[in-house]
Amino acid sequence: MSTFRKLKALALGHNTDVDHTAAQLQAAAVPVSDAPCRGCADPCDEGHDEYPKFDVDMESEMLGSVKPYARQIVISTGKTDWVREVTDAKGTLAAYVDELSSSSRPPKDKDSPKKPKDAANGDSSSGPALVHGIFDSENLQKNKRVTILNGSHRTVSDDADKETVLVFPDYKVVTEVARTHDGAEQLWNHAVSPSVRLHAVPAEATDVRSWVIPYSCVILLCSHKRRDNRCAIAAPKLEHDQYPAGRIGVVWAGDSA
Repeated sequence: MSTFRKLKALALGHNTDVDHTAAQLQAAAVPVSDAPCRGCADPCDEGHDEYPKFDVDMESEMLGSVKPYARQIVISTGKTDWVREVTDAKGTLAAYVDELSSSSRPPKDKDSPKKPKDAANGDSSSGPALVHGIFDSENLQKNKRVTILNGSHRTVSDDADKETVLVFPDYKVVTEVARTHDGAEQLWNHAVSPSVRLHAVPAEATDVRSWVIPYSCVILLCSHKRRDNRCAIAAPKLEHDQYPAGRIGVVWAGDSA
């Protein structure tokens, strides 16, 4: 498989040179560290579980492989696996929010001219150099796309029918979100809709409450077995490995789809 991916990456013009990518990111004012990783003996002598041996794509270029979006939310479920498409599960907050997200998107105009691939990046004449896959935060607010994920964290509400939602890039927790269409509307109107400015505080009239996430870093681990079994295998081991890191300022937050 790796040979095929190498040929595919070459045909698609993917850049797999780490130094070149680092230089591009630095030119776009993205912080990059060239500090070496902790050296490990081979075979490892740390006494922890061996990392599972499965095929991992190390050839394709990740930078620019994800479409830009205005916001990302992670909904509390207390689980580490879900149906393949979490927004297809009827009666869930993910499904209700997806309905609102879909209805808010403007219809596509087939006659309108196509935007350049990196139009979301904005004008480079007055700022850092543009890099495919890096998007200016101000221009991203014009983007109407919202990604909806389920998380393993449990709700902090006393009412088990109300969810706790992490909202990025606002870096906040929204609580008391009812698992109903009305609850999804309150979440959408006060915290998630692209029309809501970043870091906006919910209105007093709403039932939802929000707090700033009190961490400098949030790490999300994919554990979604029904999408990729490798995630379910790797997530617990990565989670276990993060606890020692937490003592030096890195915080593990929870696994996610």
